[in-house]
Amino acid sequence: MLKKSIYVIVSLLTVFVFAEHAAPQTKTIALGVISKRPLAEVEPQYRDFVRYIARKLSVPARVEGKVVTAQTVYQLQKLLEQDKVDFYMESPYPTYLINRDGVAMPLLRRWKSGSPEYRSILFAKKEGGARDIADLRGSLIALEDPGSTSGYFLPKVFLAGKGMKLAEKTSLDAPVGSNEVGYIFAYSASKVADMVLTRRVTAGAFSNEDMDRLDAKRKADIVILGETENFPRYFVSVRKEMDPKAIDRLQEVLVSMHQDPEGRAILDKLENTTRFDVAPGGEQAVRFKLQEVFGLQ
Repeated sequence: MLKKSIYVIVSLLTVFVFAEHAAPQTKTIALGVISKRPLAEVEPQYRDFVRYIARKLSVPARVEGKVVTAQTVYQLQKLLEQDKVDFYMESPYPTYLINRDGVAMPLLRRWKSGSPEYRSILFAKKEGGARDIADLRGSLIALEDPGSTSGYFLPKVFLAGKGMKLAEKTSLDAPVGSNEVGYIFAYSASKVADMVLTRRVTAGAFSNEDMDRLDAKRKADIVILGETENFPRYFVSVRKEMDPKAIDRLQEVLVSMHQDPEGRAILDKLENTTRFDVAPGGEQAVRFKLQEVFGLQ
């Protein structure tokens, strides 16, 4: 009986050791995406991207790529805290909200359509409109939407820096005090331009890219009142508690991705992403800039 028990124990140990060497544990790299759509609709958009990254990271252990969706900024933040998401890509304001409590940190800039940055432009109708920023006191302006960096936060910070007191209004006929600048949301860049050109508002603001998309006739009927500094348009952030070696390797893969023909083709299909790079000044400079723009909101 004793011999039989020893035989069983030795056999189990042999199976365990063999299984451990024969089938090493598969690791996962999980990309978090904020979307209210079902995962089945979202995942195909990012599938090639995460699989490419996973394949490049599969040394020495095998790595699988995974897409995880969250309906809100706060759900994604919770998934990062629970180690269910390793990295995500978002515009500046969601990045600030998610990272401000230290659950994640900015790693890289994401270039889209050949540009890593954008800026906000404040403009008015050329004929009979405002001529400079000072003319906006006591007037109503149109901004894009409450979550827009270029169509809300940047112009708001810019005007505050000029000594303007901004006040949100809910309708075009709402009263505006003589010592304030009232603003209303148009919820699209096209509507911002329409409201300015039809003189329903004194001025409007959106990105330089939105300005470039206007046709020649509309551009000719616009005067620029001011422009903000350039600001990174998109960031890649990583889970703060992620293995530093894994973070370094992920950065290497992303930064070199556009140099690989396969990687470049995948980026082209990923919302026309051009490349990834380290933002000037690195992670600390990015955190400072995000705090500067969004910290007082």
